[in-house]
Amino acid sequence: MAVAATLGATAAAATPETRPRRGGYLWLAGDHHLHSQYSNDAMFRVDDQVQRAIEHGLDWMVITDHGNTAFSSYSVPMLAADVAAARKAELDDILVFLGMEWNMPGAEHATLMLAPGKDEDGFLNEFVSKYDARVTNSRDGTPANEALAVEAIKFLYRGVRDGRIPDALVLANHPCRLGIDSPHELRAWRDAAPGTFLGMEGAPGHQAAGLPAPGMGRGRGLYDSAPSKYSFPGLPAEAYRTHGGFDWMTATVGGVWDSLLAEGKPFWITVSSDGHQACGDWVKNPVDPLDQSSYDNTPYDETGRTFMTTGKFPDPVGAGRPVTTYSGLPPGAYSKTWVGATGRGHRAVMDAIRAGRVWACHGDLISGLDVRLRSTSTGHEAPLGGRITVKRGSSVRLSVEIELTEGGNYAQLHPELARVDLIMGTVTGPVTDPDTMTAPDARVIKSWDVTQTGGTITLSHTLKIDGPCYFRLRGTDGKRNAPGPYGAAVDPAGPVIDVLGNANPWEDLWFYANPTFVDIRRV
Repeated sequence: MAVAATLGATAAAATPETRPRRGGYLWLAGDHHLHSQYSNDAMFRVDDQVQRAIEHGLDWMVITDHGNTAFSSYSVPMLAADVAAARKAELDDILVFLGMEWNMPGAEHATLMLAPGKDEDGFLNEFVSKYDARVTNSRDGTPANEALAVEAIKFLYRGVRDGRIPDALVLANHPCRLGIDSPHELRAWRDAAPGTFLGMEGAPGHQAAGLPAPGMGRGRGLYDSAPSKYSFPGLPAEAYRTHGGFDWMTATVGGVWDSLLAEGKPFWITVSSDGHQACGDWVKNPVDPLDQSSYDNTPYDETGRTFMTTGKFPDPVGAGRPVTTYSGLPPGAYSKTWVGATGRGHRAVMDAIRAGRVWACHGDLISGLDVRLRSTSTGHEAPLGGRITVKRGSSVRLSVEIELTEGGNYAQLHPELARVDLIMGTVTGPVTDPDTMTAPDARVIKSWDVTQTGGTITLSHTLKIDGPCYFRLRGTDGKRNAPGPYGAAVDPAGPVIDVLGNANPWEDLWFYANPTFVDIRRV
């Protein structure tokens, strides 16, 4: 399909007030990874991103500009003021969070998401000054820098505990893009403060980057790198590519994500736009932003404007033609993270993410999802991210309700769900090797073919429980499937590795849901 397919119209979206409640929760769509003109490689004003997010059906969003010396020295007060103004103007339409894309010491990037508070900008400025790798020159993957990342997460935890900030959470962004997020780091971050570091992007943004010329012609998600000095040596070559648009750690059944879940601890996934610009935008910045891949603080001065001495790019200007070589898509146009909140509010959204009531979707493949795991003997049940306790040998019933998308998505296509897979993994407890990347017991145990193209479908599966375990769901449009890396007995029809420069994101759509756990009652 041509690049023009990305330049779509907006489908009618429900407002926060009209979102249906499913399973007792208000399901809100959001994006936790968005940039503005306070990033050294982006261009839109905060209000521009807010309006785009509303237009494409989002209920919440986080502005996550890059940490660097300019951000620390100049940007934070200006960004915080713009976020406050957006909250005041758009409170009825969207919840806007202040955050940043943190350069983690010794590792990749991460979303830092803050709840509104009286000193959120001061707290953010202190954090970036102390712990951002580009400010503290701590990017190299050394043991000392890895320890600094753990210290930073504990700093955030203490900030909430001591009442300095109402809430803070962290999610690792594009974990396999450069191969420098190792399994032992993911575990260390999670264990440093389990309620603060919550998981990772299951799929990166920049999904239009794989479109062929006249598109950017790179890898989906800008996943087209190779191992470097500090990359984790255990990663295979295919980990540096997306699979059905998703990160290899998430897409591989029995892989890294399952190995983390097999410990019986929460570790959630999301998706985001990583919105800097969007393929098809008719605007550009009068000063070309820095290349995000450079990771340096080099002053860039064209036409007399230097981001590194102001902390802000000028407002975007009209380009006169669609810019097809941008790698992203507008917030909400392709990637949506849905959270099951108890109500509408900043804290309610963060509580839902922390609880794991989260599912992630590309291209509006589906419009709604409710998952319930129920003990057939006690009647106790749990939603996504929850857990139930049963006797060994008793049965549980998984019930799934899916609202299918009717009408077109941003690309003016009607996405059709073709198959839903149920994945089960055994909980084996803490690992002895923190760089463990496999969960041999995880596998697809049930698949449902879907022929219905509209309305609501219900699915269910009952099975006997022999030990502690978890269940998770994914779904696909079925256009690009093949046996997974560990063979058809584990994953008979999983996502396929994306081809560099020839990967149309609209022709390979998936949704993933976070797991529900089963514990065994001690007699």
